[in-house]
This record gives sequence, C-alpha cells and structure tokens, in this order.
Amino acid sequence: MNIGDAAKQSGLPAKTIRYYEDISLVVPARGENGYRVYGPDDVHKLRFVQRARGLGFSVEDCRALLSLYEDENRASADVKAIAQERLAEIADKIAELKAFQKTLKHLVDHCHGDQRPNCPIIDGLAGPDH
Repeated sequence: MNIGDAAKQSGLPAKTIRYYEDISLVVPARGENGYRVYGPDDVHKLRFVQRARGLGFSVEDCRALLSLYEDENRASADVKAIAQERLAEIADKIAELKAFQKTLKHLVDHCHGDQRPNCPIIDGLAGPDH
C-alpha cells in the first residue's frame, strides 16, 4: 500500500510517517519505482508508535520498545524498565503541575478582581525583585 493508505489505516498523517521513516523508526520497503510500499507489519508498527507516543514515550523510547517488540527473546524486564522510567517522569510532571496549581490558586485567591490596580497575580508574576 502507499503512504496515503498507510496513513488512513494507522491514523497518522503522512508527514509524520515520512518523519518516522527519515529517523529510521519505521522503514517500509521500496518498490521498483522507488515509492514506499507499506505492508500490514508497517501499519502495525505505526499504530504501536502512535500509542506509545500518546503515552508520552520519547522517539528514542519508541525505538527501544519497537526493538524489544520485534525481539522474540526479549526480557519483559527490559520493557518494564522503560515503562517505569516513563511512569516516574509522569509522576514528576504531575507534582510540578500540582505545585503550579497551588501557586496560581494562591495568587487568584488573593486577587480582589475589582477596578483597583493592585493585583497579587501581577505582583507574583513580576517576582520578588519588583
């Protein structure tokens, strides 16, 4: 199938598929005419990468996961280690977002939101130097 068909079946834009090919994440066969020829395995790999990227795995993580996926002698511990690392990154991001939320909530709660020019939100964003 051509890249348009692969895009439809995988749910990815053709531009993304070309990018994945450029970085050798997914490498389709080439026909005699030089055009990309995608098979069912390529579409499956594209969907795999799409799901992994949707969970926030980096391109390099996807490369490692695809390699493990293709290795029938893989150790599930290797897959789990990659997933645990991503899970830790997500937990760190959640903690960071909660801290942002707490700070912003404090600023919003202390702003009168009226016609006066005094605004704790502006003061908070300006920082302690001002």
